[in-house]
Amino acid sequence: MLNEPTCQKLLTMKLFGLAAAFQEYLDHSVSGQDKMTFDQRFGLMVDREWNERQQRRLTRRLAMAKLREQACVEDIDYRHPRNLDRSVLQRLATCQWIRNRENVILHGPTGIGKTWLACALANQACRQGFSALYLRLPRLLHHLHIARGDGSYGKELNRLARTDVLLLDDWALVPLGDRDRRDLLEILEDRYDRHSTIVTSQIPVDRWHEHIGDPTLADSILDRLVHNAHRISLKGPSKRKGAVKNS
Repeated sequence: MLNEPTCQKLLTMKLFGLAAAFQEYLDHSVSGQDKMTFDQRFGLMVDREWNERQQRRLTRRLAMAKLREQACVEDIDYRHPRNLDRSVLQRLATCQWIRNRENVILHGPTGIGKTWLACALANQACRQGFSALYLRLPRLLHHLHIARGDGSYGKELNRLARTDVLLLDDWALVPLGDRDRRDLLEILEDRYDRHSTIVTSQIPVDRWHEHIGDPTLADSILDRLVHNAHRISLKGPSKRKGAVKNS
């Protein structure tokens, strides 16, 4: 029979879902359990291939995102008193803000769950077909300093510019030098009105201008980041002090 060569051809063409569905069909046919018409069975086979391809793509997107926390929006804890508005998070979970090329800013004290929430939003973006990338801002700036020396600076900026959702954790954690400010402006200029950025910070937004330092560069950086951003201001005790270690 031609069934074995057919299965091999499907595997060679990397149609793994279709091959698995075809093998299941053969098993049911032998046992006489398959009662479906050809078009019904073929439709199920195509669905199987489609679903498996979508899952593989999601797995790749999540691997490339390198999210610090394994977080998802369905697991957000609204019980902890931290000024978290469920309706706001539910709107952000639709990812329309990404389609609109808007940003998200989460700020609040340490241990309140900023990084977890940011990773949950980035995870949701991956699940809806967008690319994402998690980076701690201090480490990113250090990496860009090295990239200037080894000739990969342009390549790194292009990688950041192409990412649909860039998550910059620990914004304003350390003082910025002139080179840091210019690197930040390059990153945000490339992304402005093209892609979305998530920022987490312990410092309120109204103090960012002071932290950036140079007034002219601060105006340019904040103009590209803040004016079209959804702001989430978290308050309350640290979640790390409690027994619940969740979002």
